[in-house]
Amino acid sequence: MSTTTVSKPRFAKMYMKAAARADQRGADAHRRRLLEGLSGRVVEVGAGHGINFQHYPATVTCVLAIEPEGTLRATAEDAANSAPVPVTVVEGTADALPLGDGEADAVVVSLVLCSVPDQATALAEARRVLRPGGEIRFYEHVIARGQPKRTILQFADRSGLWPKIAGGCHPARDTGAAIEAAGFTTERCERFGFSASALEPKIPHILGVARRP
Repeated sequence: MSTTTVSKPRFAKMYMKAAARADQRGADAHRRRLLEGLSGRVVEVGAGHGINFQHYPATVTCVLAIEPEGTLRATAEDAANSAPVPVTVVEGTADALPLGDGEADAVVVSLVLCSVPDQATALAEARRVLRPGGEIRFYEHVIARGQPKRTILQFADRSGLWPKIAGGCHPARDTGAAIEAAGFTTERCERFGFSASALEPKIPHILGVARRP
């Protein structure tokens, strides 16, 4: 995401198809685990086409879904109509969330921190809008620890090839470390390999909860 909204309809359509394939391979279960136990007012950053909406538990009072890309946002608005909790979809970006300080009980980031221009800025915004004691739920792919996969992901990132193909996605980010560097305390973090399609190798992912002190 960036400080300006975007229109990438070709990428949006490709992303929605890829997300459907990933869900069939297990991402749907990851999303359910990401959101279970949430309550109160939730902000979902980079909500995409609303693929998470169906998994919000009844204990959630409302969801403010932020999405900068027009095609994805329109699809998310349709998904919001059948969500089990009230969802409002708005145009916006991760580095300028349309909320006051401490207004949210939880912030959800789901496969989005790979593509924000600056993770520190996005996470500072998430921390700002969270009330003290509020939580950030995260489900993200991250840099590999071992070789040769680590070097391959770094090359794909630094060459600019993968970010160009994948809508600004940076596959070599250490997002777990970035969350803690932003002032959150990690309470739970599962790390596992996941392949979004039969043609892709397993990439490290993290799924968990961190809290604003």
